Amino acid sequence: MTLAEPARLSPALSFLPKPLLEPRRPWLAILAGYLLSLIGSLAIAALISLVVPEAKGPDFGWLKGSGFTAILVLSILSPLLETLILVGTTGLLLRFVRPAYAILLSSLGWAIAHSYQAPIWGLVIWWPFIIFTTLFVVWKQRSLVWGIAMPFVVHMLQNLLPAIMIGYPGVLPAI
Repeated sequence: MTLAEPARLSPALSFLPKPLLEPRRPWLAILAGYLLSLIGSLAIAALISLVVPEAKGPDFGWLKGSGFTAILVLSILSPLLETLILVGTTGLLLRFVRPAYAILLSSLGWAIAHSYQAPIWGLVIWWPFIIFTTLFVVWKQRSLVWGIAMPFVVHMLQNLLPAIMIGYPGVLPAI
């Protein structure tokens, strides 16, 4: 696969927009990745709240009202740590399975890991991690630095609004 052609991940992932499948225009990939991950996770969360209204999300009470600390932890440190783990585990998976399977297995692993605190949360997390992992697989073709940076930035943006809502309660309306 060359940089001139979109990543051929599999027909199963061909529904993803072209900017996510080629390591060419970082700003467009970030924008597309962010919008797709945010809208997808919000849609899944809304569907879950309709089907299982009593389902509880994760508890970030220890960060509630902590201001910048919530933003630092949830929107910078957590995405950085999770991106580094994603790079290691997906890199290992890529040695044994095709890229599309590595993406699906990785996102499933992240869903399971996030389900330990709140079972329903894993379903909401699954979709963004498909986007993050796809960005890693595609952009690592360009370099490892790009492969790390792209999912990190999109993950950081994905977590920013919830981090603001937790750190500064009442500043943004509840979604």
